[in-house]
Amino acid sequence: MCDEAATLAFGARFATHQCLTPGLVIWLHGDLGAGKTTFVRGLLRALGETGPVKSPTYTLLEVHAISGLNLYHFDFYRLNQPEEYLDAGLDEYFSGNGVCLVEWPDQAAPYLPPADIHIELRVVTTPGSPTNSPVAHREAFCHATSARGRLCLTRCCGIATPSAATSSSLPPPA
Repeated sequence: MCDEAATLAFGARFATHQCLTPGLVIWLHGDLGAGKTTFVRGLLRALGETGPVKSPTYTLLEVHAISGLNLYHFDFYRLNQPEEYLDAGLDEYFSGNGVCLVEWPDQAAPYLPPADIHIELRVVTTPGSPTNSPVAHREAFCHATSARGRLCLTRCCGIATPSAATSSSLPPPA
């Protein structure tokens, strides 16, 4: 993906009722700045969200009721211990009919329910030539781990197999 707009567009591909079925859980993996929140912003904007879409790094959860769906955007980066997930009562959001989008899921393991889809975002820099600067591009890897996840990837992304990768150039991160 060549820039932020491409990451937003990638997220928007998931924004259909054919993909976002009640109970769907998507785990978002990647380093800081890889585009996890940007992916979620693209998905929510495509569903019609006009309010702010920010990372719930400090609040742990942002709730978005839009387009007839309840979307729960979690960010567990700041959890010091997995038990904090249970202490905060966040497990209740995973037992309903909402769609859960989870950044830093490993921070809540082993209590977090399994993902239907894993999306890993990476920023990869390749060396430049003596006359050119290094070139960075973002890669997205999708892997379905359930029938619901495979159906989502097939319907929304045209991915017929349980995993796929996409990449393109983008300016080096600042």
